[in-house]
Amino acid sequence: MAIVQSKKQRWRLLAAHAFLWLICAAVLLPFLVVLSVSLRPGNFASGLLWPTEVSLEHWRYVLGMPVPDAGGVMRIPDLPVLTWLWNSVKVALLSGVVTLVLSTTASYAISRIRFKGREQMLVGLTLMQVFPAVLALVALYAIFDGLGAAFPAIGHNTHAALVLAYSGGLAIHIWTLKGYYDTLPTEIEEAAIVDGATPWQAFRKVLLPMAIPALTVVFVLAFIGAIIEYPVASVLLTQQDQLTLAVGAKLFVHEHNFRWGDFAAAAILSGLPITVVFLVAQRWLVSGLAAGGVKG
Repeated sequence: MAIVQSKKQRWRLLAAHAFLWLICAAVLLPFLVVLSVSLRPGNFASGLLWPTEVSLEHWRYVLGMPVPDAGGVMRIPDLPVLTWLWNSVKVALLSGVVTLVLSTTASYAISRIRFKGREQMLVGLTLMQVFPAVLALVALYAIFDGLGAAFPAIGHNTHAALVLAYSGGLAIHIWTLKGYYDTLPTEIEEAAIVDGATPWQAFRKVLLPMAIPALTVVFVLAFIGAIIEYPVASVLLTQQDQLTLAVGAKLFVHEHNFRWGDFAAAAILSGLPITVVFLVAQRWLVSGLAAGGVKG
């Protein structure tokens, strides 16, 4: 039997579809503009959305292939874009893992253990999110300058220093996981302990498998935050071969030399790791985001 809709319902449905199309256009248009710039000959930011002539010179450049210079001579690209991309992925993966390990254990302790100062700690974690990371740039530079003098492996121009700096932003992830742990009944762990498991085994073999959606969300957020971060990386990394892609991309744009085509190709290339991570983790993301926001 066909469902008869009133005129008001049809207009409401039409308006909803129109709004969704506008949202899709707002999301896709910037990407299409950047893609168009990367496919145009030369380094021009303005032009038609679909270029009249398609050139792969910018993509050859960012992929490290020889490209012709102004005189037509084939030359190796002067900027190691693929090295920067690998640096970004490496730092993002390591900081994601470190953030996940630290926030998992810290949030579990806050959720399950009642100790003195617990409420004050939660308030402090909330207040930490008020201040942007840029306020700590001078302090981070001084800290890692001193650490580098004693331990060069975690000083300036090292990815270890960047991973440590990124791993300090745990507050939002602790809150996310705490909210998820609060939704899981403590009776599950108590039953495992009654069956002979130690508290660590109950946490590792019973609770963690149930928290995979929330853990996935934390890892993805930490990965994205690290791979697109600029201020801290620009302070701690200055050597060209150590730069991340977010920091190295600034070398495409100089005061008298705007290489927009190369910049656009590198920008699209930088989005590939995030896309891959989303495709791999998408089955857990929705449930993890929803569960982490439930008040226990």
